Amino acid sequence: MIIPTVDYRRGAVEIIDQTLLPREERLVRLASLDELASAIRSLRVRGAPAIGIAAAYGMLLALENYLKDHVRPRPEHVFDRVEGVRAFDPGSLDAAAMKRTLEGARETLAATRPTAANLFWALKRMSAAAGASNDPAFLVARVAREAFAIHTEELEIEYAIGRNGAKYIRDGMNVLTHCNAGGLATAGYGTALGVLYAAWEQGRRFHVYVDETRPLLQGARLTAWELRKRGIPHTILCEGAAASLFAAGRIDAVIVGADRIAANGDVANKVGTLGLAVLCEKFGRPFYVAAPLSTFDPAAASGAEIPIEERSCAEVTSICGIQTALEGTQAYNPAFDVTPANLITAIISEWGAIENPGPGKIASLACGGERPAR
Repeated sequence: MIIPTVDYRRGAVEIIDQTLLPREERLVRLASLDELASAIRSLRVRGAPAIGIAAAYGMLLALENYLKDHVRPRPEHVFDRVEGVRAFDPGSLDAAAMKRTLEGARETLAATRPTAANLFWALKRMSAAAGASNDPAFLVARVAREAFAIHTEELEIEYAIGRNGAKYIRDGMNVLTHCNAGGLATAGYGTALGVLYAAWEQGRRFHVYVDETRPLLQGARLTAWELRKRGIPHTILCEGAAASLFAAGRIDAVIVGADRIAANGDVANKVGTLGLAVLCEKFGRPFYVAAPLSTFDPAAASGAEIPIEERSCAEVTSICGIQTALEGTQAYNPAFDVTPANLITAIISEWGAIENPGPGKIASLACGGERPAR
């Protein structure tokens, strides 16, 4: 089962509005760059891989709207992921102006979420594609091909992560996960949840404990929604209750996704992840991270160099729009925390699992070197 988290159809970006789940499943069409940038900032589309795909499509959308303004006769739409690029007359187009449009889109999208490495990875790929030619028709073809390739490759990567990580999931396990690293956060299959889905498809049966994930409840609203769709048994808990489950011997492993992985193996993920890693160390349980290579950031020497997004106090002082603290109360609301590499049992990527991750192993993998030792 693939979730249509983000797509490009008939001249617009289509997303599942994740702020409405699980009460309502609504597909939303975003026809402008500003609409898409707002959707990323407001978490209507979220999850590092999904943000990367959305960013690639955001640059394509900016080009779409430029073409609509400059091609005559004005096309209904130019790009569609299934149809590809529709024919048009490029005679009146200015490649330099098109590149300026794409660069402006890149700057707008880069300012939306500072932590997710996939965002900047996708924007870099799109910019490189745009800079490859001064011929307008060729530029259009290159940019469209790159955007659609990023989406297709990401889905293939998620399947590979699932296959590589499934071996760590045994029959009868109780697995704890945090936030949402499933189809809603990716191209449609998942990273951390993709590992669980692959194991389930291979016939293993287990139970998933789902951290509620305050303040925005991505676990309770999104992960539980995905697990129910797949028929995988699960139980939601407040993350404050996780320690009691460990103490009672009811957790066998933890698996999470990642938003950025530093060169030394430190991992930035949804705030609350670090606490779970500490619990795993205390109680002798494995702590797994599942993420594509696009999440690795070799420019960040350690987790200390990863920018951590600070979000609005209102997300903490209210729940689902209902005020739960006195007006004006200040709140600490980092979107992410950093888990040191020495607390991580393995990082699972499309190239395999890096067990006991460290600087040498991460650097080789992130730079496209040899596959990690198994």
